[in-house]
Amino acid sequence: METKRWVPAIKILIFSLFAFPLTIWVLESNQLHYALAILRELKNIIFSISGERTLSPHNLEKSWVLSPNLSTCHQSLGRAGLPVYCCPPKPESEEPVTDFQFPDPSSPLRTRRPAHRVDENYISKYRKALDIMKSLPYDDPRSFMRQADMHCLYCTGAYNQQVTNYPFNIHRSWLFFPWHRMMMYFHERILGSLIGDDTFALPFWAWDIPDGMMTPKMYLNPPFTNHRRDTSHYSKVVDLNYGCEKYSCPERGLSSQEQIDYNLALMYNHVVSGAKKMELFMGCPLKAGEAGFCDGKGTIESAPHNTVHKWIGSGTFPGREDMGVFYSAARDPSFYAHHTNIDRLWEVWRGLHDNVNMTDPDWLDTAFFFHNEKSQLVRIRIRDVLNITKLRYAYEEVELAWLDRRPKPSVPPKVAHHILNMRERENELHLPSDRNLSANFSPNARTLDKRITTKVQRPRERRARGKGEEEVLIVYGIDVKEDVHVKFDVYVNVVDESIMSPFYREFAGTFVHMPRGVDMVSKEDDIVRRKRKATLKLGISELLEDLEADRDEFIWVTLLPRTRSCINTTMEGILIDYIQ
Repeated sequence: METKRWVPAIKILIFSLFAFPLTIWVLESNQLHYALAILRELKNIIFSISGERTLSPHNLEKSWVLSPNLSTCHQSLGRAGLPVYCCPPKPESEEPVTDFQFPDPSSPLRTRRPAHRVDENYISKYRKALDIMKSLPYDDPRSFMRQADMHCLYCTGAYNQQVTNYPFNIHRSWLFFPWHRMMMYFHERILGSLIGDDTFALPFWAWDIPDGMMTPKMYLNPPFTNHRRDTSHYSKVVDLNYGCEKYSCPERGLSSQEQIDYNLALMYNHVVSGAKKMELFMGCPLKAGEAGFCDGKGTIESAPHNTVHKWIGSGTFPGREDMGVFYSAARDPSFYAHHTNIDRLWEVWRGLHDNVNMTDPDWLDTAFFFHNEKSQLVRIRIRDVLNITKLRYAYEEVELAWLDRRPKPSVPPKVAHHILNMRERENELHLPSDRNLSANFSPNARTLDKRITTKVQRPRERRARGKGEEEVLIVYGIDVKEDVHVKFDVYVNVVDESIMSPFYREFAGTFVHMPRGVDMVSKEDDIVRRKRKATLKLGISELLEDLEADRDEFIWVTLLPRTRSCINTTMEGILIDYIQ
């Protein structure tokens, strides 16, 4: 009994012996959040009743809030074979850090307007601000190249996560929207401060509305130009489902009105019918450490985000850079107008769908670091950027022409059912090489070197009505063998593949892979290829209703390769699940 009375005191003493030197280290290094995680884990270990827990990276990862370790900035690859170094001249880990503070609620509201509608007075102000930003030396974090390299830092794995050596990347997950919102927020305020205008707001390229689908004219003149663009696209309506890899690849050859209709149908699918749940629109839940990894883009990140990046970039440069590759994309001024529209669509989507507020603390507490208009390094969390009114900016409203562009089936559903059933009976005796009756492609996976059509069983005859469930088509185990641009489209119950496009109801969605580069681990001074397979999730409840297939026991799913690089892509299978 005497020994047991001393146990609490001994535990406190042990904890204090660890805590004191850790406190000294925090004061010297600004790694407060790292220290708190270690202290929390030490407390759990030392004060646990069983006494069996041990301090390990795995234990730390489970309780750790996702954030970059600023002391780990290292060389990375912008694309295969191209080493890049985006790190700041002075390590950010040596700078004092301040936590984000909201702007004064009484400060002017910055109103972002469509780029094709701004006047000469606005263009003159923006030109002046951008000229000043481009004239600043690289060691000034407000300079244009340092702003561009912020995107490079967080998109090529140049930072590792806190606690582990696992790389930090903000694409292909639920970090995509909030991180880019933060970047636009600080970039906009820096520009305004350079010309002493606290009302200055970035424009947005409204490529989702008919009169905004051409490249805005202001980006055809300095300093808004970039010599690495496909100038042949200046006179064309943007293709929001663009799939070309190189300069000479054939394009669709649609008329301007046909392309507009095509774009509006895609927007309806990717914002309304195919994105009714948080994960479908935002992307998969990425959490700390290797165990928390996921690779699953939301609908908008695949298209129009990735596709417009490729549309702007020129095929005469590798990867269609600058805009076509993440490491260099923010060097093009049009990048910012592209991403303010992406940010605007996040607000539009939240207004269209009920119960889409994220409550997961792992997401809300995820933190990033940006320099503000005073060149101060600021720690900002996702929970800080969910209310744009509190951030003191807004978007000028535009008509959402795509809201009433619900696609129609290419053929009457009853006719399609008859044709598909007839083909299945015929295939009982002879199955063509491009058709496969199994939706599980294991053990060797399937190469997408040509069209794949497969029969997919539905887990239940009919999804639960009135319970808010969404039926989801999942293409899993997607492995891009080489880090190149890859695009394929997904269709349901297709009769004629040759005419398929987002204009028809059979279109379920698209997968677009943009090169992420290869991560380098600085401690080992060696290249580490962290190949992980991707997942594509597409909401299909409304689609199945329109195709009169919502009572069927199975559906036919067709994957259509849209880039030649699909020959380097395999997948393990296709299934259907439900999201509440």
